[in-house]
Amino acid sequence: MEISGVIVTLSLLVLAISSSATTVVDFCVADFSYPLGPAGYSCKNPKNVTVDDFVFTGLSVPADTTTSIFNVGPTFAIDTTFPGLNGLGLSMVRLDIGVGGVVPIHTHRASEVILVIDGPIIAGFIAEDNTAYFKTLYKGEIMIFPQGMLHFQVNVGDAPALAFVSLNSPNPGFQITTTSLFANGLPAEVVEKITLLDAQQVKKLKKLFEGTN
Repeated sequence: MEISGVIVTLSLLVLAISSSATTVVDFCVADFSYPLGPAGYSCKNPKNVTVDDFVFTGLSVPADTTTSIFNVGPTFAIDTTFPGLNGLGLSMVRLDIGVGGVVPIHTHRASEVILVIDGPIIAGFIAEDNTAYFKTLYKGEIMIFPQGMLHFQVNVGDAPALAFVSLNSPNPGFQITTTSLFANGLPAEVVEKITLLDAQQVKKLKKLFEGTN
């Protein structure tokens, strides 16, 4: 058999295998009676799915920013709050940021786009080579934060700010660097070594974030 014939045959075989291994479904509304797995939640029986599974009204309501030490109130439309997102590769978050408030430096296992509704907001991320990319964003402007990059938002206006973000995962994760360091049982002397902060600063932050040790 000529090489071209072999290539065509192999291509058809791969296509056939791929087609037979692919299950096409319109949606997979999360069934919370089963645990979350690497691929998301199991699918709810389609017979039990309603239109309400595909509607989320939480982003229409301003969040309370006063209970946060950072003066910010996020509202998450992710798979745990919006089951219709399960398996679809996207989610949204509303960010209400009080005067002087911040979304502290954090990371996701997803890329993110921010759209400013009311600003100004300084937004930025820090690349692996420690280059900081940041800019003041105003109403209608957007910025992208690549997956895994440490990023942040700061309200630099004299009124509450509002932004919406979209992420390319229904379960993007949300790890804040500050709380990860100080809101746990990691011994203070270890935190001092890995942050170069002095003992007094570490104790103050552990107390603030209710960490132990």
